[in-house]
Amino acid sequence: MSIKPIEYQNGVLRMIDQRLLPTEELWLEYTDYQGVAEAIQTMVVRGAPAIGVAAAFGAWFGARDIEAADFNAFYSQLEKVCEVLAATRPTAVNLFWALERVQAFVKARSAKPLAEIKAELEAEALAIAAEDEQLNRTMGAHGAALIPEQARILTHCNAGALATGGYGTALGVIRAAVEAGKKVMVYADETRPFLQGSRLTAWELQKDNIPVTLICDNMAGYMMSKDEVDCVIVGADRIAANGDVANKIGTYTVAVLAKEHGIPFYVAAPLSTIDLAIADGSQIPIEERDRKEVTHHGDKAMAPEGIEVRNPAFDVTPNRLVTAIITERGVVKGNYREGLTKLFST
Repeated sequence: MSIKPIEYQNGVLRMIDQRLLPTEELWLEYTDYQGVAEAIQTMVVRGAPAIGVAAAFGAWFGARDIEAADFNAFYSQLEKVCEVLAATRPTAVNLFWALERVQAFVKARSAKPLAEIKAELEAEALAIAAEDEQLNRTMGAHGAALIPEQARILTHCNAGALATGGYGTALGVIRAAVEAGKKVMVYADETRPFLQGSRLTAWELQKDNIPVTLICDNMAGYMMSKDEVDCVIVGADRIAANGDVANKIGTYTVAVLAKEHGIPFYVAAPLSTIDLAIADGSQIPIEERDRKEVTHHGDKAMAPEGIEVRNPAFDVTPNRLVTAIITERGVVKGNYREGLTKLFST
C-alpha cells in the first residue's frame, strides 16, 4: 500500500499538505489554477512527478474557466495560465513536460467545439495522473532486479508515493523489491533544510511496514565506512542528455561518498524527467528558496538574526558518479547520452 498525495473528483483537486507531515495529515482542496500554482510554489505538493500531475489539473482548471469566442482566443488565454504554473518551480522538468503535453493536446483539437476540448482535457489530466502511477510500478520492477536479496539501502530526500502520482520512483524500486520477497532495510537521511527524508520518507516507509532507520545527512559517510550500506537509490528532478542528474541538495555529496566506498548509486526517474534539450548539468537551472528554510524550524529561529544565507534547493550529480538510471523503459548504464536517447525511440 502507498498513499496517493493527489486525488481528483467532481471538479475538486485534493492534495495532502506535505508541509505538515508527519504530525498532521491535512488535505487541502483546489478548484482553480491560481490555487494549484500557489500549492506548487509553497510546497504543499512537491516531487517532480507530483508537480507535473498537479500542473496538469491546474491547466485543466484554467482551461475550464476560460470564456472565449473562438479557439485562438481560448488558446491564447490557456498559454497565460500555463505561464503562471510554469513560473512556480524552475528545476523540476516534469512541470514543463506536463504543461507542454496539455498545450499540444489542446492544439491537436483546434477544430473541435471549445466545450468538447475542455471535457477531453479533463480526461487527459486524469490520464496523466493514472499513467504516472503505472509507470512508477513498471520502473520499480526494472529497478528491483538491481537490488540484492538482502540489502541496506540509503535514500536521500523523498522520491516516494508522496512525490509522484502514487507508488514512487526511488521508493517504488524499494517497494517492488519488497514485493518480490527481498529483505531490505532503508536508511533515510533527514535531507536538510526541508527535512523531506525525516518527515516524508520515514513516514511513508513506516506506514508500509518497510524497515527504516533515520539518520542525519552528515552520517551517511560513517555508515558507508562501516560497511552498512549496500546501495544508494535516489529520484531526480531533471536529468540532462548526458546523464547528469539534478536532485535535492545533498545528493551530490551522497554520490561522492558512494563512489569513494565502491557503493552502487542508482537514480530512478520517469522519461518525463529526462531533458534531452539540455546537454549537461551545467545548463540545469537551480532554484534558490527562502532563507527561513535554513534559519528557522517552524517559527523558531535556529541561527543568528541577519546572518547571510544560501539555500539552493538542488545540486547536480555528474554522470560519472551514477551507476545506472532506472526508467519505465528499462535501465541505462554506461553511455548515458546514447542510452537515454534510445529510450525515446523504443
